[in-house]
Amino acid sequence: MTRVLIVEDEPSFVEALQVSLGAEGFEVHAAVDGKAGLEAFRRVHPDVVLLDLMLPLLPGLDVLRAIRKDSDLPVIVVSAKGAEADIVSALELGADDYVTK
Repeated sequence: MTRVLIVEDEPSFVEALQVSLGAEGFEVHAAVDGKAGLEAFRRVHPDVVLLDLMLPLLPGLDVLRAIRKDSDLPVIVVSAKGAEADIVSALELGADDYVTK
């Protein structure tokens, strides 16, 4: 079963993703801030990470940097930040894709 880690601080968005992905057969884990996201990444060993950029405690770009030090698993940034500079920064740091909410 494919393990998905959602690192997102908006509860309604997390719930929607958990329901949708769970219905498709994915094993879904969630973290509500950047620090908890890194802890979950190390504990869960996900197959893919859906990562928000605007997170409490540790920004999403810092989470991405830390993940890239340990792994090349797919990381998809899902963020409300849609400026070209934000997208380029995330992709340059190793995000595999960028989806604007």
